[in-house]
Amino acid sequence: MGNQNVTGIKRIYNAFFFSMKGFRATWVNEAAFRQEFSLFLIFTPIGFWLGETKIDQILLVGSLTLILLAELLNSAIEAVVDRVGYDHHELSGRAKDIGSAAVFLTLVWAAFTWYFILIY
Repeated sequence: MGNQNVTGIKRIYNAFFFSMKGFRATWVNEAAFRQEFSLFLIFTPIGFWLGETKIDQILLVGSLTLILLAELLNSAIEAVVDRVGYDHHELSGRAKDIGSAAVFLTLVWAAFTWYFILIY
């Protein structure tokens, strides 16, 4: 754990590298994140190309970004639950299911956004 007394630029510097460590851990350990990130890389340029206005572009790409954000948080929840133990526990299962539901909701939101901006 980083030094809690660090402030200023050093704290920002440390936070950046902790974040990169988190991205790497998620990339290495979570196949869903790798798949969603691949779709992000494919659809982001398409969103910028097909979005007629800056707002359209922000909504299209932003909806994809939300998927990654939800997956990062879901992966963090799963890591903490697994750290506590692999034994089945109702609350552990509930926490993982809620994280999964959050990812699902962002996927639905992205599909809804793309549909209504590009097709409807």
